[in-house]
Amino acid sequence: MSRPSWDEYFMEITRLVARRSTCLRRQVGAILVKDKRILATGYNGAPSGLPHCLDVGCLREQEQIPSGERHELCRGLHAEQNTIIQAAYHGTSVKGSILYCTNLPCSICMKMIINAGITKIVYEEGYPDYLSERMLKESKIEIQQYQAAKC
Repeated sequence: MSRPSWDEYFMEITRLVARRSTCLRRQVGAILVKDKRILATGYNGAPSGLPHCLDVGCLREQEQIPSGERHELCRGLHAEQNTIIQAAYHGTSVKGSILYCTNLPCSICMKMIINAGITKIVYEEGYPDYLSERMLKESKIEIQQYQAAKC
């Protein structure tokens, strides 16, 4: 029996959370962890109670907007946003936590992450957002790209 490392464990959960996404372009999952305990989870999709892109289509896709641009035209919230919101909704502080995410956060999410006091980001895939990468370098947030163990 092979026991997963903590990073493997939390990234597998993050991938499972991403499968709940209702985005037509990219399924993203995120979880916040502190002291090896999950504080909150989130995936990208429309606000609670509103129709999802799966139901009404994607304006960004219809307008052929490239990934990483014109975020304001998307009806959905990002996984990172939903995770921080879920923690706040339930009164859970995320200060000092680790964000596990299937993708490197965009600049909008990065601003929230910095102000929320999240201290580390473990992500799987990159995301084309120069401003996000710049803010990350200027912050004190630790960054780690997750590499799955080779079998």
